[in-house]
Amino acid sequence: PILASAHENGCICLWSIPGKLVKELLPFSKYPSVPLTALRTDISTKMLLAGSKEGHIMRWSIASFLEDPQNSKNQIKEEVCWRAHSNEVVDLFHEEEKNVIVTLSIDGSLRLWHAMNGYYLGHFGQPRKFELSDISQLILPCDVNNFPTVIKEEIKHMEKKKKFEYPRMLDRDK
Repeated sequence: PILASAHENGCICLWSIPGKLVKELLPFSKYPSVPLTALRTDISTKMLLAGSKEGHIMRWSIASFLEDPQNSKNQIKEEVCWRAHSNEVVDLFHEEEKNVIVTLSIDGSLRLWHAMNGYYLGHFGQPRKFELSDISQLILPCDVNNFPTVIKEEIKHMEKKKKFEYPRMLDRDK
């Protein structure tokens, strides 16, 4: 078993149950690292999902890594990133049977996305029914203007390279 934690610097840490750090990941993005506010896996733990303070969703493939974390060939690969909301993502989950991701923002909006490519399918409360089978037309919500980005770069760009230690110190003047 592996525990995952999301951090304010945009880093995801994977931990063993005894508390040993197994891997650190930074999302590969053209945007600066922002605090991660939601973290979830699917039921079969094949994908890891993260939501950010700026409304982005990131999806990683983690199945091969979890089979054998010690094997360096089994990597975690970020596959897709997209802007889901104009505000902070507070929760998300993957519905495996329909292969959709549901996201919830701090503004109260719930949106539905295709899990594999991040295509927008609609929002809860819309007058029309969700069309889950037709993803040929790429549409976006009215407050989002960026299309999903499929990540094709090497994993070396996503792994956190440097390790810094910041000891806690009491500053009595503050």
